[in-house]
Amino acid sequence: MQDNEMPSSASMDTFDMANVSLKQVLDALPEAVYTVDQDGRITYFNDAAAVFWGVRPELRKSEFCGSWRLYWPDGRPMPHDECPMALALRQQVPNRGHEAIAERPDGSRVPFQAFPTPILNHSGKLLGAINMLVDLTDSIAINQAAQRYQAIIQSSDDAIVSKDLNGIITSWNPAAEQMFGYKAEEAIGQPILLIIPADHHSEETEIIGRIRRGERTENFETIRRRKDGSLVEVSLTTSPVRDRRGIIVGASKIARDITDRRRAEQQQHMLIREMDHRIKNLFALANSIVSLSSRFAETPGELAISVGRRMNALSRAHSLTTPSSSTASGRKEQLTTLHDLIWTIISPYVDPREEPALRCKVTGADITVNGPAVTSMALLLHEFATNAAKYGALSVPEGRIDIDCMIEGDEFVLQWVEAGGPPVVPTEKTGFGTLLEKATVSTQLDGRVTRSWDPEGIVIKLTANKERLSAADSE
Repeated sequence: MQDNEMPSSASMDTFDMANVSLKQVLDALPEAVYTVDQDGRITYFNDAAAVFWGVRPELRKSEFCGSWRLYWPDGRPMPHDECPMALALRQQVPNRGHEAIAERPDGSRVPFQAFPTPILNHSGKLLGAINMLVDLTDSIAINQAAQRYQAIIQSSDDAIVSKDLNGIITSWNPAAEQMFGYKAEEAIGQPILLIIPADHHSEETEIIGRIRRGERTENFETIRRRKDGSLVEVSLTTSPVRDRRGIIVGASKIARDITDRRRAEQQQHMLIREMDHRIKNLFALANSIVSLSSRFAETPGELAISVGRRMNALSRAHSLTTPSSSTASGRKEQLTTLHDLIWTIISPYVDPREEPALRCKVTGADITVNGPAVTSMALLLHEFATNAAKYGALSVPEGRIDIDCMIEGDEFVLQWVEAGGPPVVPTEKTGFGTLLEKATVSTQLDGRVTRSWDPEGIVIKLTANKERLSAADSE
């Protein structure tokens, strides 16, 4: 027998291959195939085996396997006489499907499965064996990739679902369980319409049509229904799933819950509208203050001082209502009370070296001030304090102000009593404060202001609707 030839038909009993020899068949196979005699010496190998081993072994001298070195699947060295072929010869039974690793002379390693089968004659005598080596490199890489993808799918925060072309659910990850409320065993095998509201069923028809055409959809925002009937806003990405032949057999869907994003967007829009509203109000208010102040200022310098003081008063007042923090889930203004507002407006007129209570005393009921009432009350109190500093009790060191707050039914009453100041001179002159009172007290606060000029000092009585003071800005 010549090198690299199969044993004759007589030595291997009879092979009926018609007009094609067995060697020609084995030479044409893409998988590594070789034969050994009863002692394990290699008697034939095809070209695929030589490529697999990276070497062409010497016939009738190399034993059991043509690999340069062999290893067990865990990386331990495997002696050639313990390889699957050697075991098949010793036991004289097929030893198929065992895995091992072959090392080539260049150092590269190839994981493989061996399928050695003993060859016996009619009397049962061992003649040798034939073996096929299947390279597992690609399948291992595919399996590893599949395992990685499966791990990603299982740990993803997004719901990942697959379905066939009939819309039947074929896979359902833990995030889908959490998002939609159905366990995997409840969802798999059910139509995907299980989670699609009735008024959105047409979307599924469109999506399946696009999948059949090989198209992918990304960031498609829609509504899905949970097991408890509640709705969830999602962003969908849908991709075709193909088999090994490249034929589309289904679709995978990634659903991301966008409820928080929607809430944040709505909150952002609300804050933008609120900012727009407040800025417009601020400009309108500033325009009004400048316009009214200009009527009573005799010089540009006096106008600048007057406007500046009023704007500073508003700034100090509104600093009381600035929230200490803001979140997208809910923003609430910090509430202020009338007592805090009074002290904020009065404090610039009190000498910091003095005890504030010696100059001003605030007593009685307190009440929350909110929304547009803050602006109105801050401007009114600023005018009271400014006049007191110019002409009344705060214009002399001995003067003092007693502010008493009372609740009378649906009304809140603030009584401003000055004493110890210069002699009181009643006046009917219309000033900024008078115009302000007409513009805000009756319309915004549903109240009124009265004055009396007692010998000891002016007495101002401000009456306002209690609910108007605490009402939030609804515009």
